[in-house]
Amino acid sequence: MRLIRYSSGKADEPKWGWVDGEKVGGLSDAPFRSFRRNAAREPLDKVRLHAPVQPGKIICVGRNYAAHAAERDAEVPDLPLIFLKPPSSVIGPGDTILLPPQSEQVEHEGELAVVIGRIGRWVAPSEAASHILGYTIANDVSARDLQRSDGQWTRAKGFDTFCPLGPWIETELDPADTLITCSVDGQMRQMASTRDMVFNISHLIAFISSVMTLQPGDLILTGTPAGVGPLLDGEEVQVDIEGIGSLSNKVRADEHQSVPDV
Repeated sequence: MRLIRYSSGKADEPKWGWVDGEKVGGLSDAPFRSFRRNAAREPLDKVRLHAPVQPGKIICVGRNYAAHAAERDAEVPDLPLIFLKPPSSVIGPGDTILLPPQSEQVEHEGELAVVIGRIGRWVAPSEAASHILGYTIANDVSARDLQRSDGQWTRAKGFDTFCPLGPWIETELDPADTLITCSVDGQMRQMASTRDMVFNISHLIAFISSVMTLQPGDLILTGTPAGVGPLLDGEEVQVDIEGIGSLSNKVRADEHQSVPDV
């Protein structure tokens, strides 16, 4: 099942729904609780899709593809390398990624994202699947120059608009061997399978939940393949994941802000 957050009019608040072919129906409640599906009657191309979840926290995994670690001249970690992006970085499909004036090297990172559906702490790998609601597409947009200069990754990963998500949550995906691609203005940049992950999803959930409680709606970004590259003003970046769909976002320089004096 494909779960969405959508609105029918410009002023409407996002609501939960589901997709049946080219039609949309509402849900009686959030999918983390008991809900019923209303009949799908509204055309999908007539509604606006929002980010499919409003996460309480976004846990990201660094260097989870060996080829990406190699292109960064970095070692593959012995344990999952985790960091956080703020919920304020989330945007939806079709929204605009803003290039901040503080950075001269913003890059794309197409990733498979896990949406947590059930609270969990110290989750065993064998039980991880029961804590997953589904999967969506993410772009872990990164200010690479700031990542290098800061050491800590909070600023480089945390700008507003630096976590596009969408277009929906797919609840029936098998993530064991799923193709991920990322292109910019139609030029292929990234292509790999989830089978190339260093740490698989079950082990990521087990590791992360040994550190922090996973809550319904939390996101785990599972790492990016090799091929990350620059995003420039006026371009469009698209991440495709087999079995889910496509996430496209325009890129624009943020000209409305100046760098504060510190």
